[in-house]
Formats: sequence, C-alpha cells, structure tokens
Amino acid sequence: QVQLVESGGGLVQAGGSLRLSCAASGRTFSRYALGWFRQAPGKEREFVAAISGSGGTTFYTDSVKGRFTISRDNSKNTAYLQMNSLKPEDTAVYYCAADTDILGLYDYWGQGTQVTVSS
Repeated sequence: QVQLVESGGGLVQAGGSLRLSCAASGRTFSRYALGWFRQAPGKEREFVAAISGSGGTTFYTDSVKGRFTISRDNSKNTAYLQMNSLKPEDTAVYYCAADTDILGLYDYWGQGTQVTVSS
C-alpha cells in the first residue's frame, strides 16, 4: 500500500506560482506512477499531470501544458507539481494519486490541498 500526503497549496494572485508536494510512504515508491488531479467546486475531478515511476515519462492535460511541470525525487519519496502562470480557472482542490500503471485508474489517493488563484 501507499499513503500520500499533499502540501503546498494556498492563495496566490493570477500569474503567480505555487509548488505542490506529494509525500509517499513505503519503500517501493519508484514502482508507482504518480498523478495529479484537481476538482473545482461543482465540477468533476479531472486529470492534470502524471509521471512514471522512473520519471522518464510525463503526461499533461492541454490546459496546463507549458505552465505546470510534474517531477519526482525517488530518494525522498516525493513528487512535485510546479505551477506557474496560474489562472483563476486553476482554482481547485489538488490531489495526488498513485498507481503501478501511469495509465491506470489510480488506486491510492491523498487528502487533497486547496489552491486558490485570485484575479
């Protein structure tokens, strides 16, 4: 099993930056792909970005390409989401999730961290 804890959310003005962290428990962190998802009020949860266990493969949803960067440090059991040029429409609760398959259903989820972008 993998336990995930997100941090780094907060309130930022449009155009600003935040870096989210996802700390994982367990000694098999590198076996898991990590994904970031978000859910805005009144909307369904949506995929944001994902990274393979080795870090060699990444995916992004179109709306964040060029602004967000996903990365991981397997020596620290931590994944990151660097968010630049933030927009009010990026406001949401951000969740990290883990799965052995980067294209999987993501079996393990964190509790989420709130990101609010003011205009």
